Amino acid sequence: MSIGSPPPRATDIEWDAGDLGCGDLVLDLRRRLDAMRPGQVLKLIARDSGAAADIPAWCRMTGHTLVAEQHPLYEIRRKEN
Repeated sequence: MSIGSPPPRATDIEWDAGDLGCGDLVLDLRRRLDAMRPGQVLKLIARDSGAAADIPAWCRMTGHTLVAEQHPLYEIRRKEN
C-alpha cells in the first residue's frame, strides 16, 4: 500500500459467483444477503459480462448499498431492514 492510499475495506463475507448469469446470480445474492446481519458487507466476485449493469440496478431496486464496484469485484452493504 502506498502512502495516501485508503486502507482496504473490511468485508464480512466473500462469495465467488463465477460466471452465474443474472437470474441465478440475483436469486443466490438475495439469499446470501438475507442471511447476513444489517450493515454487514458482502464481497462479490461476478464474472458474467452482464453483472456490471445487473448488480448496480439490483442494489437500487432492493435498497442494498453498492459500496464499491470494479468488475468483477463488488462490495454490497446489507440494508437495515
